[in-house]
Amino acid sequence: MIEYFIILFLVFFSALFSGLTLGFFSLNKDDLERKAELGDEQAKKVYSVRKNGNLLLCTLLIGNVAVNSVLSIFLGSIASGFMAVLIATSLIVVFGEIIPQAAFSRYALLLGAKLIWLVKGVIFIFYPLSWPLAWALDKILGAEMSTVYSKKELVKLIEDHEDSRHSDIDEDEERILKGALSFSHKTVRDIMTPRVAMFSLPEDQKIDTKTVKKILNSGHSRIPVHSKNQDTIIGIFYVKDLIGIVPKNKTINELSRKDVIFVDHKKNLDDLLNEFKKTKHHLFIVLDEFGGVSGLVTIEDVLEEIIGAEIVDEFDKHEDLQKVAKQKMNKKKMNKV
Repeated sequence: MIEYFIILFLVFFSALFSGLTLGFFSLNKDDLERKAELGDEQAKKVYSVRKNGNLLLCTLLIGNVAVNSVLSIFLGSIASGFMAVLIATSLIVVFGEIIPQAAFSRYALLLGAKLIWLVKGVIFIFYPLSWPLAWALDKILGAEMSTVYSKKELVKLIEDHEDSRHSDIDEDEERILKGALSFSHKTVRDIMTPRVAMFSLPEDQKIDTKTVKKILNSGHSRIPVHSKNQDTIIGIFYVKDLIGIVPKNKTINELSRKDVIFVDHKKNLDDLLNEFKKTKHHLFIVLDEFGGVSGLVTIEDVLEEIIGAEIVDEFDKHEDLQKVAKQKMNKKKMNKV
């Protein structure tokens, strides 16, 4: 009778070693480390043994082989020939492999955390055998490779998480995260207000009631100032500078600020954002490859790319000035025809 209890005991440990092997190594080491750093108690427990991957692997495999070998010996003592082979195969495959691996593949973190005390005990017992093998594997194969995701993979992960009913990421957060990951691949030319849609003021224009009305109707708080044409931007006019001022025939040039900053149309958006932060400016004039004015770009344009939505206030007449520019270009082409 005692042989049957020993067999059940061995089948249990065979299942345990098999399930733990699959369960632990289905958990990414880097993911466990991140979760542990964020305070996940289960991840902390599992990571304490999972971080030494080769030692854990050797321990579990040695334990599994040892248990299955002893199990075969005991089965041979109560049965013989084909029957012993059939019973051993059935017990090991069904109860020692399939069932535990199915369970641990679904609840790897939970079961691993609950059984961590047992795993540490097994590591201690088999340490004299498993450590030399683990050391050799570390030297031959090197450390376990870290998982590094590309930006496209991260975007896909974010999309999958947002689609999951278990996720706490909503659509707005998904849009902002995707925008933050992808905006650096774009250039100033992709988001700027093209010259054809750019509103500017001539330097010699008198500041009178008509001009003030024109400025307010534009809906802009900062307006480029040009001399001969829009290729010669010489300043930036701040609408707030009109507050509390009686112009008395003053010109736009007299009230404009001369600290104009020009940027190349090929500049990446992450570099552009750093430039905005460094200079404390909100508007740059964009130059094309020939040094001519190609348009303008604001910090608002960069933020719109990050959050993935247009920032439109009650003074804006158009949500997308690039669309306006295309419409104007098409209209000019039609008039020429």
